[in-house]
Amino acid sequence: MGSRDQDTASSSGYFSAITSSVWSWGTAVQKSVNGLLGYEGLEVINPEGGTDDAEDEAQRGRWKQEDRDSYWKMMQKYIGSDITSVVSLPVIIFEPMTMLQKMAELMEYSYLLDLADECDDPHMRLVYTSSWAISVYFALQRMWKPFNPILGETYEMVNHDGITFIAEQVSHHPPMSAAHAENSHFIYDITSKVKTKFLGNSAEVYPLGRTRVQLKRAGVILDLIPPLTKVNNLIFGRTWADSPGEMVMNNLTTGDKVVLYFQPCGWFGAGRYEVDGYVYDAAEKPKMLMTGKWNKSMSYQPCDQEGEPLPGTELKEVWRVAAAPENDKHQYTYFAHKINSFETAPKKLLASDSRLRPDRYALEKGNMSKSGSEKSSLEERQRSEKRSREAKGHQFTPRWFNMTGEISPTPWGDLEVYEYNGKYTEHRSMIDSSELIEEVNTNQIEFNPWQYDDKLSS
Repeated sequence: MGSRDQDTASSSGYFSAITSSVWSWGTAVQKSVNGLLGYEGLEVINPEGGTDDAEDEAQRGRWKQEDRDSYWKMMQKYIGSDITSVVSLPVIIFEPMTMLQKMAELMEYSYLLDLADECDDPHMRLVYTSSWAISVYFALQRMWKPFNPILGETYEMVNHDGITFIAEQVSHHPPMSAAHAENSHFIYDITSKVKTKFLGNSAEVYPLGRTRVQLKRAGVILDLIPPLTKVNNLIFGRTWADSPGEMVMNNLTTGDKVVLYFQPCGWFGAGRYEVDGYVYDAAEKPKMLMTGKWNKSMSYQPCDQEGEPLPGTELKEVWRVAAAPENDKHQYTYFAHKINSFETAPKKLLASDSRLRPDRYALEKGNMSKSGSEKSSLEERQRSEKRSREAKGHQFTPRWFNMTGEISPTPWGDLEVYEYNGKYTEHRSMIDSSELIEEVNTNQIEFNPWQYDDKLSS
């Protein structure tokens, strides 16, 4: 996104003035330690401390020093490139979850969408929905990488606030996922296509996707544009992420919108986690101010057309992050553990489900060697399936989503849009209504997303 609207910023009173000054100060004093350990051009930043402990921070992390040195030599040639799908990465940097499951984490605080649908105030509706969009950033602090889904892989989730969730990997080159979630209050649809830029010891991640939320009772459709994310200290130092820039949520039905600014992290952690902005009506007049921290809570307060809090009103909390397990080895939330478990799995789970991946399961059990070999086996089988398919002159066809032919513009490039085709609803309804479905031991289901048998490959 570009810079904030200057006219809006200049007329929004003390609230935005304080925000602007904090942002400018944080930018002015931001520093980094360059050339540390003899690797020129790499930034090793400690967002929670100064230069006195930067060298100690550079030695911390999951990797042994010799592993990091070796990996750095391999990755140097990719500086400036999009490494989304061109590099096979070692499992030492992975968490036992796939990208499809990561997409489902946005459903943890879905009650905010329920509240938005029940709400008659159109501006409070955007307070609820934008807080829901911010809520997932707490989970994004986990710096281990999720597994890339295999083409045709799926993830199903039920038993959470009445939601039925289905995600599918719909493309391998470029990597693209689609997901659909629904309950009695909302419909959620996303086409996700991540673009990256590798910068050496950091990477920029561009959310080249389209997110739409339909509120059923309210009868409105919302469109979300999130900010990019920068992951720092990928190889040297303690890895951490920042998402500086604007998050915009547009009400495509009424013209209202909310614009929230994620403060960039300055030196000594200045501004880190801070989010602030306004809900605007269709005439672009501020109606609600919002402020908070994406790792803690968000609050709101009605404001006048100058952005000043209305007399007699007070700042009210709308969302607070739930308690998380202490000293969790994967830094998972309780909800992340539910996503990985079969507690949220439906009856007769699809064999293509992420939970069944042998590499993911081995990593969850702490067997890194087996995880690595299983990951290599799956990647080779995916290449084999592709050869088999191409030999037949066939194209991969997603099972639960259709390509629309629509091209959606985003701040980082155009996106091919997939839409939910409704077949999963029919599939799930038939299974749930059957009394003949026996409980299946999920440990006996072999992971199978393939449309073509690899034995037929050339």
